[in-house]
Amino acid sequence: MLTSRQNEILKLIVLEYIKLAKPVSSNLICDRLKCSSATIRSEMAVLESFGLLEKTHTSSGRVPSEEGYRYYVDHLMKLKEISAEDMLKLQLIFNNNQLELSDCLKKSLEIVSDITNYTSVVLGTKSHENTLKEVNVVPLTDTSMTVIVITDKGFVEHKTINVPGISLEEVKKTVNLINNLIIGTPIDEVSSKLEFEVKPIIGNYVKEHERLYNVFYNVFTNFTTTNIDVVGKKNILKLPEFSSVEKVREIMDKLDDENIENIVEEDDENNIKVYIGKESNIDDDVTMIKTKYKTDKEEGTIAIIGPKRMEYDRVVNLLEFIKNNIEKK
Repeated sequence: MLTSRQNEILKLIVLEYIKLAKPVSSNLICDRLKCSSATIRSEMAVLESFGLLEKTHTSSGRVPSEEGYRYYVDHLMKLKEISAEDMLKLQLIFNNNQLELSDCLKKSLEIVSDITNYTSVVLGTKSHENTLKEVNVVPLTDTSMTVIVITDKGFVEHKTINVPGISLEEVKKTVNLINNLIIGTPIDEVSSKLEFEVKPIIGNYVKEHERLYNVFYNVFTNFTTTNIDVVGKKNILKLPEFSSVEKVREIMDKLDDENIENIVEEDDENNIKVYIGKESNIDDDVTMIKTKYKTDKEEGTIAIIGPKRMEYDRVVNLLEFIKNNIEKK
């Protein structure tokens, strides 16, 4: 258990290092706490022995260790109020009733990436509680049309398809068959039901059954799979700890869609969780803060990825604000 002075010293070092990305000297702490340099050096040595601070090779100052950041987040951090300017930007999005949920998520995290210079991720899936209510098609040209999929929770997805050489009548027969057989099916079971109930009999009703089955199967597969949006990926290039080309390449690879889904997977818990350094499964110098969200229409995970010296107090509050507003929408 740290003393109150040790807590204050550790907190100051964490906050200063987050701000400046430079080792913090005992002189700076002396000025802030009005203590002798000998006292501060002694306390810093104790914090180092506890594994909460580290020395660097280039300076006599100290930087927080991974354990030091964890102690700060768990015991010392006080959430930073969202500025009036940032609040206004976010509220304009959440108060816009014309925006779909997915657009609100993406736009709000674009703002967070812009104001923090961190990377934002949305990993969204359609809620298992959604069931298929209706499938419609709207002709656009002689060879293309828009397929509209509607769930009982009001979620609407549309996709433009090209079907050259196939009549609208054939398409409508396919849609009628799908509506008759799979209305009321949970969204995540639709692809399976198409495979085992529609595919075996569609040839009895539709001439171009193979092409049309594949078109509609792909529409539903795209509809039910995870949606991934990674915003501000290149922001990592602006951070001094990622000046190594090799390190940047490794992190960029981790942030590719096919990798990020495994990293930003959903937890069972609904609260905000902070993964520091090795815990992030991205890089030892990276922190990931994430939380689940759940609405009637969709559920998923939102995450902010940045350096280990992230503005934890600011990001946690921003993420909490976004989560609460998304779940109210």
